[in-house]
Amino acid sequence: MSVPHALLALLSEGPKYGLRLQNEFESRTGEVWPLNVGQVYTTLQRLERDGLVETDDGDGERSQKRYRITPTGERELADWLRTPPDLVPPPRDELVIKVLVALQVPGTDVHELLQVHRRHVIEVMQRYTRIKAAAPQDDVPLALVADAELFRLEAIVRWLDAADVRLKRRPSTAPPAVADPSLESTPTVEVSR
Repeated sequence: MSVPHALLALLSEGPKYGLRLQNEFESRTGEVWPLNVGQVYTTLQRLERDGLVETDDGDGERSQKRYRITPTGERELADWLRTPPDLVPPPRDELVIKVLVALQVPGTDVHELLQVHRRHVIEVMQRYTRIKAAAPQDDVPLALVADAELFRLEAIVRWLDAADVRLKRRPSTAPPAVADPSLESTPTVEVSR
């Protein structure tokens, strides 16, 4: 998620103080993304430098400045909302890399490794399910965050299951035997006179 764009979205509702932006950011992201107030002010300064927000002319402390989005900021926000995010390709996924590495490590039971990760993901899914069930029905941001995480975790479980099946079907490949040169017989050489 882009913190600058999230702040622009909050400012699109009207002018706000930095501390209010921090509180609204956290509540609207289902309180799963804590945001340091220092990061809010640093981000606001960059947005102001880039002409995306402006402040009141007051000379007070940072916490007393009200920030508002500029027309340039509104265009930037609209463009960001309509631009699909970059998706990280699966080969960069740490779990995929672990499985690929495990295939090369002698003595590693890859099937057991897959099950360890599967159990962990299921436990995390259960925690999100409990959080979602305990949340008030009108807490839409938390429900959306929980749903997104549950769907992501479900995809991981499906991949782990598919990997397990694929690896079980894989023909076992024993490493080629390396002959010990000292045990090999020496070919007979005829010597002619």
